Amino acid sequence: MTAALERLIDQVMHLRDQALAFESAHQHLLEQVAEHYRNSARNLMHYLALRQRDLRDLQNELAALGLSSLGRSESHTLHTLHGVLRALHCLAGHSVDLDDTIVPVTFRTGALLLDEHTHRLFGEAAGKRPVRIMVTMPSEAARNPELVRNLLAAGMDIMRINCAHDTPEDWLRMIANLREAERAVGRTCKVYADLAGPKLRTGSLPPIFVRKVRPKRNLRGEVIAPARVWFAASAEAAPPDDAPIIPIEGDLLRKARKGDVIYLRDARGRKRRLVVETRRRGLLGVSFDRTVYFETGTPLRLRRGDAWLPAEGSIGALPPQYEPLVLNVGDKLVLTRDEQPGQPARRSRTGALLEPARIGCTLGEAFDAVQPEQPIWFDDGKIGGRVLSNNGREIAVEITFARPGGSKLGAEKGINLPNTDLSAIPALTEKDREDLAVLAHHVDMVGLSFVRQPEDVTMLAEALKQLRAQHVAVVLKIETRCAFENLPRLLLAGMQMHSLGVMVARGDLAVEVGFDRLAEVQEEILWICEAAHIPVIWATQVLESMAKSGAPSRAEVSDAVMSGRAECVMLNKGPYIVEATRFLSNVLERMAAHQSKKRSRLRRLSIARL
Repeated sequence: MTAALERLIDQVMHLRDQALAFESAHQHLLEQVAEHYRNSARNLMHYLALRQRDLRDLQNELAALGLSSLGRSESHTLHTLHGVLRALHCLAGHSVDLDDTIVPVTFRTGALLLDEHTHRLFGEAAGKRPVRIMVTMPSEAARNPELVRNLLAAGMDIMRINCAHDTPEDWLRMIANLREAERAVGRTCKVYADLAGPKLRTGSLPPIFVRKVRPKRNLRGEVIAPARVWFAASAEAAPPDDAPIIPIEGDLLRKARKGDVIYLRDARGRKRRLVVETRRRGLLGVSFDRTVYFETGTPLRLRRGDAWLPAEGSIGALPPQYEPLVLNVGDKLVLTRDEQPGQPARRSRTGALLEPARIGCTLGEAFDAVQPEQPIWFDDGKIGGRVLSNNGREIAVEITFARPGGSKLGAEKGINLPNTDLSAIPALTEKDREDLAVLAHHVDMVGLSFVRQPEDVTMLAEALKQLRAQHVAVVLKIETRCAFENLPRLLLAGMQMHSLGVMVARGDLAVEVGFDRLAEVQEEILWICEAAHIPVIWATQVLESMAKSGAPSRAEVSDAVMSGRAECVMLNKGPYIVEATRFLSNVLERMAAHQSKKRSRLRRLSIARL
């Protein structure tokens, strides 16, 4: 037993010495860190040194002795090693003299530092939960103060403004509505501006000005309620019920009467007969029992009894819709550098391919970097492919992953190139700089998208300094494989600033590292950030079904529970976002009594009886 204990003492002492040596070797990096982050940065060094070895056998032996297995040492690594060494020496029957003055953080101060940095970044949390809730603002938040007030009352702690959407005027109105809500609710709320970064997305698709309206049918296909629309002079007219508005031009709207019949050929060339049911304040209510595809410019004819009336009419300007490209495994897709709208594949009557589908790519610099055989993913991994060729103007892609029956690819969908070197593309774009100039003195923190290198962090710090906004906190969005692999260096660069956080952008990250590795990778990010006492935002698709439909899936509830291991959880927008915010707040408050980070808390269990 004594020999085994001495062997364990040697192993743990070696780990301690390695941690101190690693800190000493990187002293130049520590000297650049802000004073209030210095001890946290030292602890990060110790943890990184610890995780450079496989400790599983050592963990098992320590656990068998009833000692710490080092599995909860993230926030106080050297303190844990010292504690284990003292226990081992005690079991071996002799004392040890360890210099605790070299320990930067203890079990207690490590937790306090994370709490302090979290409070500085996110402010106070609502209710009794320690985890904050961030909510993405829909466009409606700019013109609906009540929505913002309801979100704040439901538990929102941070307002997220997505600079990839809406306008600077909209963002400022959202913030103004929040300030009004704070006074009404009696709570404060931080504001987070998510910079768009370089947009690697699909380009536009040609608009189609068609509106489909169909009657209600039973399972046998019999019409049980006719379709109804309102004809009006403008698509902006306010209908008296939920029937859609179809704008028409010409004098037919003025001349038609109840009982008249309007004839047309719809977008498919089908003859259709519409009966005028009512007239009401410039609106013409019509019904029909067969599906109609209304298309802008379609001529209309008016008949009363047996006579055609001399009334001119045509379908007016309908809102544009966009037909996505449908891609199957084995299909070819061409990405273009120009801004021409995309086009579906053209085939002969026999099905032979005449021309592959085409769509633009918003980031021209990608055409300077992509190489044949590299993987490419679209729309958060829904469609995958491999690059066949790249001539600098067009990238030919073979689709290797899609749903059975085909996957739809629309405009403005994300593109991921996990194995392509995109280091020449700056993380901070000119648009980002313009947006910063508008928002820097109205927000509490900004998110840096597409960060990959420490130089990207320095670039943002310089931009904030030029705007005299060094007080604004920075959130590093970990959404690429490169960012994940460089995370310790990114943290040390960010810890030179006033306040720092990390967002785990799980959508892009899953595509970049592989869906099978996402759970592993997000755990590693949580561990590394806890070692640095840097708060983490758990983002992407949290309670997405509930925000969109009003009801969560079982998997989403489990994900919401797991999100409590971060310091903040981000919700995206949806019609039921207020309900989703309230639901998440309740889940996080309940789970706070059961877990803290990855440590179970032994609250009394009501079922612990026979």
